[in-house]
Amino acid sequence: MLLSLKVRNCFIYHSEVTFSMQANMHYKRFPNNVAAVGDVNVLKTAVLFGPNNSGKTNFVRILGALKAIMLGQRGELRSNLFFDEPLVELSVTFLEGGAENLFAFKYDVSRQEFVYERFAEIHRDKYKNERSTELFVRDSLEKHYAAEDEGLAAAMPVAARNNILIYMVDTEAFPCLKRIKERMVAFASRLDLVDMNRIPIKKTIEMMKASGETQRRIAHFVRNADLYLDDYAYLTDDKLKIVLETPDGGDEKNQEQLLPSGAPLWEMLHLTSVYKGVSVPSILFDSTGTKKMAALAGYVLDALEHGRILVIDELDSSLHFRLTRAILALFNNELNRHAQLIASVHDVSLMDCRTLFRKEQIWFTHKDREDAYLYSLADFTAEKTGVRESSDLIERYRKGAFGALPEPDLFESLLEVTQSG
Repeated sequence: MLLSLKVRNCFIYHSEVTFSMQANMHYKRFPNNVAAVGDVNVLKTAVLFGPNNSGKTNFVRILGALKAIMLGQRGELRSNLFFDEPLVELSVTFLEGGAENLFAFKYDVSRQEFVYERFAEIHRDKYKNERSTELFVRDSLEKHYAAEDEGLAAAMPVAARNNILIYMVDTEAFPCLKRIKERMVAFASRLDLVDMNRIPIKKTIEMMKASGETQRRIAHFVRNADLYLDDYAYLTDDKLKIVLETPDGGDEKNQEQLLPSGAPLWEMLHLTSVYKGVSVPSILFDSTGTKKMAALAGYVLDALEHGRILVIDELDSSLHFRLTRAILALFNNELNRHAQLIASVHDVSLMDCRTLFRKEQIWFTHKDREDAYLYSLADFTAEKTGVRESSDLIERYRKGAFGALPEPDLFESLLEVTQSG
């Protein structure tokens, strides 16, 4: 599970920002929104609000880059364009292998080198005091190298820096480093990133092709989304009967161009919605929202069943607000023990600490001419700002109490158009 992420000088962010999924147990509301894993209390969900182009998508991109790097792939990391500083700094804490782990690195984008890495285990005593045990440090900037594995420190200076250490040396020769690699790969492999404006249907197709319980769960999920469906199914070739041309002879076009399938057209035609006993290909007849919900079903159920971390950009895109709320409630439910959902949203009705969220689950992105910012509603304490869980958060947000509010001035565009005419 993801515990925290610190970012500095990466994409839109320049000054250090910290995102946390650790629960503050001084808050007593909604205990089911928290998963107790050993000595750590972890939030199951978090939502990010903010204007367009203020950092929400960049936050998702950073997690995507982190996943790729931890899997030994080429992650897209860029320093802030407006500062002449090449070092990107990331630090992530996560639960894996029965331990709380910290991985931090500095990446020089101009030289395309990882010039600093650190991996540590974090331990807590019965009073929740933290201490960390460093398993290795590779600091090429300060020429400092240390490791728990004997001989590893001597190998660090000569190891290439175009990838992180676990992919630059033979981990079989170093037991501790091998354990670190297993944890990092396991964590990154459970991280799923989805853009609701380009969500592929492939995952749902693969799960629907599986016979038995998996297929039944997907169909049940889609039907229960209250989309006026009688049923949802994957038809085999012998049952699939479809006319691929419209009555006037023209080709039937896929109305939704924003949903890359990740699967061949023929595979998509097998996904079938049933209305009043009539089976129709979902791709040809269903609305954008229905198709997005069906594509999302595979990710949601896989996350809940296998304890994955699902990160969704624009969760509420094309979905009714009740559907968005229901998806978040699924992850907050007491039956969910290990899955997490982190999502960017625009629907202010979700800014709800009365029936849905704890304060530390609501986050904001904000940008001005100087920098971009990421902060939690929990930073607005009752003592300092008068903001309580019972406050009318939507009204306060609309009045600008939390920042992260766009101020569009589109009237000038209308004046320009009318005056030019």
